[in-house]
Amino acid sequence: MKSKFIESLSEISSVDFNQIIDEKDKPFMSYEYLYALEQSKSVHANNGWQSFHLTLAEKGDLSGFIPIYKKNNSHGEFVFDHQWSYALRRANRDYYPKLLSAIPFTPCETRKFITSQSINIESFTKPVIDYMKKNDIETWHILFPDKKLAKTLIENNFIERSGYRFVWNNKKYENFNDFLKIFTSRQRKNIKSERKKIHDSGISFSVKDNTNVTLDDWLVFYEFYKSTYHERMQAPYLNFDFFNLVHKYKDALCPVIFFAELEGNKIAGSLCFQSKDTLYGRHWGSSINIDSLHFECCYYQGIEYCIKNGISFFDPGVQGEHKIRRGFEPRASNSYHYVLHEDFRAAIESFCKEEEISIKKYLAACSEYTPIKKEYRI
Repeated sequence: MKSKFIESLSEISSVDFNQIIDEKDKPFMSYEYLYALEQSKSVHANNGWQSFHLTLAEKGDLSGFIPIYKKNNSHGEFVFDHQWSYALRRANRDYYPKLLSAIPFTPCETRKFITSQSINIESFTKPVIDYMKKNDIETWHILFPDKKLAKTLIENNFIERSGYRFVWNNKKYENFNDFLKIFTSRQRKNIKSERKKIHDSGISFSVKDNTNVTLDDWLVFYEFYKSTYHERMQAPYLNFDFFNLVHKYKDALCPVIFFAELEGNKIAGSLCFQSKDTLYGRHWGSSINIDSLHFECCYYQGIEYCIKNGISFFDPGVQGEHKIRRGFEPRASNSYHYVLHEDFRAAIESFCKEEEISIKKYLAACSEYTPIKKEYRI
């Protein structure tokens, strides 16, 4: 098995890449999505994301792949390690560059060690760890991997860090009113009230997917997307070239945009991506501030879409306990961290153990105070 680090996905062909992925890896762990990030320069060394992917080859054929980025910051990751970097800096050591295996700006669970055959995990990890030792890189972080990989990573000296996300589970609802039956009467009333505000404001919704989305739709959505970041006085992570490439590869990436419209004009939009069994909520923005518009555009429209199309899960992204009141339930979603030197490893291990206790208490509280009736909980 021959290993090689590559600094651009274009160093391998989409045909070869598609030989080692499966349908469950899509849409984010796909050649088209990763290529769009790189080709648009939304992911680039200049903004802290230097591609450094590991490839494995057998008899000249691609047999394995790990997305890896050399990071000189911690932006766009959704697992926060600033305290770790401060601690190492106080010890007069460099936390950056670090190695990161994740889908940039996308906190969704996917396979991270990609292969279509049985490959010993050391074939994946050894070249990376050897590189870390040679270049004195302190840490390697694997964010939101699939559950099957978790146990193997722990057995290979990775530290598990606890996290969580909120996911909507389609229990074969016939329609939105059928879904509302899972709530206490008080919360049913609250949700109906939120939706009524939008209806009474004269706002309607349209859905654009890979069958009917146009480039003009992307231009409108990008303005909404930018506004979300500008309100926080931040530059957006993704540029329009990225969305232009998503449009080009729309049949492979399956985007879904929910547009809110008022008096014939689009006033807000929520972008999702669809896999075989999951709708992933990713980005949103609006040109006007209207009470409950965010909940309708980002949550209720997606739930209705899942019910209508028989989609099993709706994952709107990590964090945000306000999602509980709208039918999303907490579940564990962890990350894994390889720390090169024992002294720092011991400190991180202690940190993660203490954090795990806090998160377990938080999840227990979420379960206790949920407005979902007990018989309908996950």
